[in-house]
Amino acid sequence: MKTLYLDIFSGISGDMFLGAMVDLGVDFDALEAELKKLKLEGYTLSANRRQKCAIDGVKFDVHLADGGEGDHGHSHSHDHSHEHSHSHEHSHEHSHGGGDGHGHSRNFAQISEMIHASTLSDWVKEKSVAVFQRVANAEGKIHGMPPFEVHFHEVGAVDSIVDIVGGCIALELLGKPRVRSGPVIEGTGFIMCAHGRFPIPAPATLNILAERGVAITQCEEPNELITPTGAALIAEFAEDFGPLQNLTPEKVAFGLGTRDCETRPNVLRAVLGEETASASGNDWETDTICVLETNLDDISSEVLGDFVERALKAGALDVVHTPIQMKKNRPGVQLSVLCAEGDADQFCEMILRETSAFGVRRTLTERRKLQRETKTVTTPHGEVTVKLGKFNGEIVQVAPEYESCRAIAAKADVPLKAVYDAAVAAAR
Repeated sequence: MKTLYLDIFSGISGDMFLGAMVDLGVDFDALEAELKKLKLEGYTLSANRRQKCAIDGVKFDVHLADGGEGDHGHSHSHDHSHEHSHSHEHSHEHSHGGGDGHGHSRNFAQISEMIHASTLSDWVKEKSVAVFQRVANAEGKIHGMPPFEVHFHEVGAVDSIVDIVGGCIALELLGKPRVRSGPVIEGTGFIMCAHGRFPIPAPATLNILAERGVAITQCEEPNELITPTGAALIAEFAEDFGPLQNLTPEKVAFGLGTRDCETRPNVLRAVLGEETASASGNDWETDTICVLETNLDDISSEVLGDFVERALKAGALDVVHTPIQMKKNRPGVQLSVLCAEGDADQFCEMILRETSAFGVRRTLTERRKLQRETKTVTTPHGEVTVKLGKFNGEIVQVAPEYESCRAIAAKADVPLKAVYDAAVAAAR
């Protein structure tokens, strides 16, 4: 499976992530065109090849127009406001009364509305809002108020909207690869923000990573390495955090920051490749998924059926319900949702909102999967799409696609089973 590994040995920020994506091959013009669907004004974009500590990569910038939205006193270039330091002079200035002193802040509800009103793809809308939700939750916790009530520059600034939504667009343009991350490394020391002098990690960054349950290790670098935007992106997309494993690199890219660090180059290394054979010598694919479970004894079959359809449409890997016997000998069902680890919170909320559940059990589990390939085979009745499962080079599973078989069966006026059998024989 196509995998993107983010080597965050020198941290991550939104602009570094986008620079790395462009360096990997994401078309800059396509990215810019998609961002225009937000109908957000007051900025222009650039992506230029430069070097940082003799490492060649892409420097991505959001240039804010004079007096444009999200300027907050940084009138000409994102270069001075949103590089790796993320300018905590502006990013942590919050206003709790509905205004920001500059007239440009937005709250989470307004940003969510902007995204949903756009013509971006459903996946980009969903993921962008999810990333913003992580930042909003962290800021709400810091200030002791619901996320939707907090007005803050970090989410309201134009450059942050571009970074987060642009990051989601870039992943879609890259083919929505599985995302893995290196261990989270943060610097030491203090930052100055509107609330005073705070130790690194910044409060929002720490809360975002803590909510996801990500381990943090500080290094000797006397600077902030991970911005709240960067933390939210990896918290949403990275399935796990550890060293490279069984990944055959196809492309290696670098997103450049502006800071000149003392102990390491200010770059984000991104590796795109295919996961290869495991240490056992078998060529199955491995990944970690989340299993969500809840026991229900008071849900109607109509609501349960609707939930299954909606969860699968929302991207769940699988949804099943199993008859069980509950306390007091009452019949019930165990609802199980399999999903990517990064989607677990989304589906937990969905279960709690749309079923009669009062709680959800959450378990991380490893999978072993056959190498998969989809191809079209020719049968006496017509062409059929089949999915092949291969183990160490041998075809061990053949699964004709139902819709393809049904269409051929109707057109040829033959039994569906006959088309299935012919497709399996042709595939083998």
